Amino acid sequence: MKTLTSIAVLVIFSIIFFTNAAPQGAAVAKQNKVRQTLAVFQQVEDFTLAQHCPPSFELTEQGVCRLLTQYQFYSSVQNKGLGGTQTNLPPHRDGFTPAQIDLGRFLFFDPALSKDGSISCASCHQPDKGFSDDLDRSIGITGEKIARSAPSLWNVAFVDKFFWDARSTSLEEQALGPLYDPLEMGNNPSQLLETLRTNEYYVAMFKQAFPEEEKIELAQIYTSLTAFQTSLISLNSRYDRYAHGYHKALTEEEIAGLNVFRSFVARCAECHQPPLFTNNEVAVIGAPEPEGRKLDIGAEKTYNAPKLRGGFKVPTLRNIVKSAPYMHSGRYDNLRDAVKFYNDGRGNSIPEGETMLIHWHISEPNLTDDELDLIVTFLGTLTDASLTPRIPTKVPSGLPVVDKKYQQRISENQSSTLVKQSTQLKPNNEKIITHSGE
Repeated sequence: MKTLTSIAVLVIFSIIFFTNAAPQGAAVAKQNKVRQTLAVFQQVEDFTLAQHCPPSFELTEQGVCRLLTQYQFYSSVQNKGLGGTQTNLPPHRDGFTPAQIDLGRFLFFDPALSKDGSISCASCHQPDKGFSDDLDRSIGITGEKIARSAPSLWNVAFVDKFFWDARSTSLEEQALGPLYDPLEMGNNPSQLLETLRTNEYYVAMFKQAFPEEEKIELAQIYTSLTAFQTSLISLNSRYDRYAHGYHKALTEEEIAGLNVFRSFVARCAECHQPPLFTNNEVAVIGAPEPEGRKLDIGAEKTYNAPKLRGGFKVPTLRNIVKSAPYMHSGRYDNLRDAVKFYNDGRGNSIPEGETMLIHWHISEPNLTDDELDLIVTFLGTLTDASLTPRIPTKVPSGLPVVDKKYQQRISENQSSTLVKQSTQLKPNNEKIITHSGE
């Protein structure tokens, strides 16, 4: 990139020199050429990848980024990030170069990764919406809703199971799902490679991020997306400041909510364990499906285990107030109703004729309305978007960042009638629920 910049300067000065010696008409043409040349090289400069790590990461002598957090100074049970408020975090992914992280950022927001250039990864994982999308179930390139809601991506560096049904064990493997699912981004490996290999900006950017490689390969794409997603760290909320010893960070009401949350009566923290507010496990809680939809068997299919029928990965509660609606199917559009579900009785929403092995932590706590409100109040202290990455103003494909077609489809879908939605679900409802989506 530095070489390209030097060449640009030489070309521009040469054009300016000859312009001064040319007739007036020719001079105008030369000036236009200067402007065009400047525009081209300005765009190259815009796509120069970062040489510094994102905030909260340290650049090591090996040239890779290492995550630093205050939690690393604590210990934890079996080094799994489980315990009290001052608890170490579980093992995590880092060790990517600044260029690889930044390349992943451009790829994440570029609709060119989809089959028709209409949606990007960020279409379903929008930074201002908790890296989710405000929908009960996400919408792919077909304009139809997929099987499940888009989970938040905050702190995925610490996660070892992906998708609601835990069917992937790495971010690289997870990337194949949305990229190639016909109901999501709908692409295929050959077309994806062709799109990137024929884009001069991406060719230069991949060479900067992977200097040892001759050409763009699929593994580099998956690595870059992984590198970017592992930089999405949210560990500086008001709750975190409280956990680290500054007790004035929370109000008395919020502390009361934390106490109810962690109590053996409510048992919220048994699965949503601090500091990540997830235990990275699958749990069967009997969450209801939206009216008219069949049971989503969830992790039963992943593990071929009937005992996990209706089981789903325990989601993080970090930035939870930003990522409504809730549950795998977006069944609840507000936190109060989602919390109330756990208070309504063990197995209260199991469909007639179904048998589920409800997780033993799910009980009948009989919390008061005030206690439910306190939990909701406490959950608001888990908000921290201070390390939200910068959204590119433009991407190498030249397509609208995130995309405009997607936003239009959301508006059209939200205004459609329930009858139309029901009609669309009937033909292949069971297939969608067991084979596609987040």
